[in-house]
Amino acid sequence: MIILTVVLLAGCVKEETLEEYFHKEMTKNLDAEVVKETNYSYALVHQELNVVHENDGIAIFTQNSTDGEQIYIAYMEKEKGIWNWRQSRGAEWDTPVKWSAMHQSPYIYSGAISDNAIKKVYAGDIQAKIIQIEGDKRFWYANSSEKDVEVKMEMLDGTQQVVDKVDVEMLKNWNFEDSE
Repeated sequence: MIILTVVLLAGCVKEETLEEYFHKEMTKNLDAEVVKETNYSYALVHQELNVVHENDGIAIFTQNSTDGEQIYIAYMEKEKGIWNWRQSRGAEWDTPVKWSAMHQSPYIYSGAISDNAIKKVYAGDIQAKIIQIEGDKRFWYANSSEKDVEVKMEMLDGTQQVVDKVDVEMLKNWNFEDSE
């Protein structure tokens, strides 16, 4: 009887979802006074499971503060039923920096788009997924097994433009951390 009860109770334990884990991580170190002073907020705008392999996922989210709005992509993996935040990268709207890539595998390339003339984005041979955020704001990402690929944008008129790599010095001033 005891064994049957334990088995039944174990089957009732609900695993944490990617979204639940994301919100827990985003709020675990928030100081109410800092939130009030900086007018900080965040919003999960897209999530996707099984991006690189089973039991992984990405979360695309915006953060707002007195510094303005930034958009991020985070890569997470589930191991032994527990989610772990592995890497994240951010971008700003209306900036000369058009894309960045995660520094370790999986190499997820991503960037903000605020130009309506951009129809498609490619990281190497991989066509990026483009997510509509709000108004003219869009965000793209692509998973590649290669560390250094050329990023191209295809315009509405069919022309393609190679986009320069992110300025690492500028990233040092951004308000995000790269999780290992």
